[in-house]
Amino acid sequence: MKTIIRLEQVSKVYGAGNTEVRALAEVDLTIDSGEYCAIMGPSGSGKSTAMNIIGCLDRPTSGHYYLDGLDVANMSDADLAVIRNRKIGFVFQQFHLLPQLTALENVMLPMVYAGISHAERTERAEEALTRVGLANRLNNRPNQLSGGQQQRVAIARAIVNRPVLLLADEPTGALDSKTTQEVMAIFQELNDSGMTVVMVTHEPEVARLTHRVVWFRDGQVIHAHLEPAELGQVAVAF
Repeated sequence: MKTIIRLEQVSKVYGAGNTEVRALAEVDLTIDSGEYCAIMGPSGSGKSTAMNIIGCLDRPTSGHYYLDGLDVANMSDADLAVIRNRKIGFVFQQFHLLPQLTALENVMLPMVYAGISHAERTERAEEALTRVGLANRLNNRPNQLSGGQQQRVAIARAIVNRPVLLLADEPTGALDSKTTQEVMAIFQELNDSGMTVVMVTHEPEVARLTHRVVWFRDGQVIHAHLEPAELGQVAVAF
């Protein structure tokens, strides 16, 4: 099995002296190709810091991070931007769609920076929107779409560059329970097709729909391979 994410002794420290905060403390974590993981833990546990490092949005203070075999911990900002665009698809709680653009245009946007021709951008964006059930909404702007539909557009945008990793940060946090189930079904379908999905969530009912839970506390990984069904026990124990 190919390893997509490998953190080796990764620490992240903010501030210095009396104001020093150790957000991550020598974290080791491996996630293989095709896995479907949830990252969980209480507020201040380090899960968001880990997510930012995994997404190449931040760098570790020490240690190594290998993404799809590349040591990205010390890459330049320009190189990290290329890595993010080509290898990682992002889905956030707030959909971050550009209001003046249609669904199709929003999904096409990452491919502009990847240097893909207009004809191929259009074809791939239509394909991605069809995959998430929005074939009939290509020309709608965000204010003409429900929250669930906007998140579907965001997912289509995240997968259109065919990334090796789909990274979702509280992707259901702004959705009602019915829409949450619909969006989670899309993540499951993407994972079933072979995509590696890593999701930060504070919702146990969402985490239980994944296949593996990584539990953070005090900047460390307490459980790296937690069965979703065991979540209740961990919450009580820790």
